[in-house]
Amino acid sequence: MPAITELNSQLTIFEELESEVRSYIRSFPVMFEKAKGYKLWDAKGKEYIDFFAGAGALNYGHNHPKMKEKLLSYLADDGITHSLDMGTKAKAAFLEKFENVILKPRSLQYKVMFPGPTGTNTVESALKLARKVTGRDLIISFTNGFHGMTLGALSVTGNSFKRHGAGVPLHNSMAMPFDSYLGDDVDTVDYLERFLEDNGSGVALPAAIILETVQGEGGLNTAKDEWLKRVEEICRRWDILLIVDDVQVGCGRTGPFFSFEPSGIKPDIVCLSKSISGYGVPMALTLIKPQYDIWEPGEHNGTFRGHNLAFVTAAEALSFWETKDFSREILDKGAMAGEFLNDLTDKYPELKGEVRGRGLMRGIACGVDGLAEMICGRAFEKGLIMETSGPNSEVFKIMPPLTIDREGLNRGFAIIEASVKESLNK
Repeated sequence: MPAITELNSQLTIFEELESEVRSYIRSFPVMFEKAKGYKLWDAKGKEYIDFFAGAGALNYGHNHPKMKEKLLSYLADDGITHSLDMGTKAKAAFLEKFENVILKPRSLQYKVMFPGPTGTNTVESALKLARKVTGRDLIISFTNGFHGMTLGALSVTGNSFKRHGAGVPLHNSMAMPFDSYLGDDVDTVDYLERFLEDNGSGVALPAAIILETVQGEGGLNTAKDEWLKRVEEICRRWDILLIVDDVQVGCGRTGPFFSFEPSGIKPDIVCLSKSISGYGVPMALTLIKPQYDIWEPGEHNGTFRGHNLAFVTAAEALSFWETKDFSREILDKGAMAGEFLNDLTDKYPELKGEVRGRGLMRGIACGVDGLAEMICGRAFEKGLIMETSGPNSEVFKIMPPLTIDREGLNRGFAIIEASVKESLNK
């Protein structure tokens, strides 16, 4: 009891002064004090393995030593921190490295826009630009998609709880069924295509189609490569812009730097944020095919779009991608996670589990109400941080830093299995 009383005392300041909207502190009710690599420690020194990675913002772990060294050196030299969209050496260095390490080797041509510091900022800019380019207002999104919390991004988000928080009607968008949403026997691209080709469908020709290749918050629903190719073909046939939201699943989370690479598609606009800075420092990019970069100067702006501290760490983070070794490591460790999860569903059929995801973004959809949340709660008690996803929080989600070693993965797996066993026996 004394330990609980002390913990409650530590957290009182948040209860008294912070808004009721706070959420993660309710799932992880401790005072965190330190973090390194794939581990965190609370104020009492208890160690936690991180299978959460800042909701995908910490793909390279906490306080990566090379990024920290570059950042501290830049600050010590009085480097520019804030610059709006003025020219700085830090921004120039990032742009040059992004072009040479990421875009050119993949034969991708994009203009780079800095829309503001968050994922929802890049989505808003993408939607706005698509409407400006086409002169149309409708955006087609997909069931269970999640694209952000501002009004435009919410309008293309599927989650009803998030949408209701807007407080106003969300217009100029329409949701279509994602891959396998209607079952494995229904090709939902046929469904989409029928609406577009039929003048009596009531669906106007859209400005853009926006999608995630793996729906992170929507439940780890994964689009097949062939499905993605067919969506791209529809966009080309009807002059619709294709927007891929790679905010959570980009920067290597599924194996390659961009999640859409295995499918061979080339989106017209790509949204990046979360781990693009490499260090958890706020940063976002909107990548635009050059022919669609028709902005007037200042037509879309933001005070914090020139965050030089993020440029410094982001440039260093791109060093991971100078060879193909890092991508191979992610795929190997992702295969380990997949094997563990498949074994878990076989060993514990009471989960009524379905393994989902790609790369190091995987999980199990539990067919028992409340079970995924219970498993995550027990895992936290045992020193593992992970979250749920899906419209009913039915999926427990493995999303560690991509840099985690195999020992760390196996330690985390052992905690998950113990938590599953206890939850099912309760």
